[in-house]
Amino acid sequence: MSIDKIFDVDRVTLRFGGVVSLNDVTLHQQRGEILAIIGPNGAGKTSLFNSLTGVYQPQEGSVTFCAQPGESFDVIGKKAHRVAKAGVARTFQASRMFSALTTFENIKIGAESHRGIGAVGAMLRGPGTRRDERKSDGKTIELLRFVGLEGQANTISSSLSYGDRRRLEIARALATEPQVLLLDEPAAGTNPSEKLALADLIRKVRDVMGVSILLIEHDMKLVMSLAERLYVLNFGSVIAEGTPDEIRANEAVISAYLGTTAEDA
Repeated sequence: MSIDKIFDVDRVTLRFGGVVSLNDVTLHQQRGEILAIIGPNGAGKTSLFNSLTGVYQPQEGSVTFCAQPGESFDVIGKKAHRVAKAGVARTFQASRMFSALTTFENIKIGAESHRGIGAVGAMLRGPGTRRDERKSDGKTIELLRFVGLEGQANTISSSLSYGDRRRLEIARALATEPQVLLLDEPAAGTNPSEKLALADLIRKVRDVMGVSILLIEHDMKLVMSLAERLYVLNFGSVIAEGTPDEIRANEAVISAYLGTTAEDA
C-alpha cells in the first residue's frame, strides 16, 4: 500500500562554502501526521526547515510537497513566498510578531496576505476589497477563538505572555490556510502549564483543522508525547527514524543526543 506523503525529501545536501549543513538527508512526512525532527544543537534541524520552505536552496537532492494527493510541487528552486502560497506555513524559534500591533491585527495580516488583497486594492477599496476584508475579519475572529485568544483581541502583542505569543504565532500561520505547519521550537520560553496547553493546541490543529504538523523541539517530554514518528539528525545526517519508543531505545540516539538516561525523556 502506498503512503500518502505530504513531504518527500530525497538525498538533500546543503553546503555553505566548505561546511556541509545537511548531508544526503532522506525523509518523508505522511499526510495528517505529527512528525518531529530532533537532534543536538548544530545538527541541521533549522537548515532542514529552511530548505523545506524555500529559504535555503540545497545543492543536491529534491524536496517534493504534495498539498493534495496526486498534486506535487518541487520546493527547491522556488522562492519562500511561492512555497507558502502552495500550502506550507511555519513559525520561528525567535518570535516574529508585529510587536506594536494588536493580537487581532497580527492574525489579520496573515489572513490578508493569503487572500492577496494587495496595495492597489487596499487603496481603491472597491467592492471586491471590502468583501475580502470582511472575510479576513471573520477568519481572524474564528482563529482567535480557535487558539483561545478571543479575550485578548485588542491586546498589544508585545504584552502577551510567552504561551500566548506562541498561540498567536500559530494562529497567524494558520491564517494562510496551510496544509502543513512547521513549528520551530514552539515551546521555547513557556512554563510547564503553558507547554501542556500548547501540546493540546497542536493536537487540535491536526485533529480539527486537518493540518499536518512538523516540529523541531528540544523538550523531549513534549516531543515524545506529541510525535507519532521522529527523525534524528546529527552533524547534518539522519541517524535514526522511528516511533517515540523506538527512538528512546536506539543506541545511536542515546549516544548522540539523549544521553544515558533515555528512559527519563
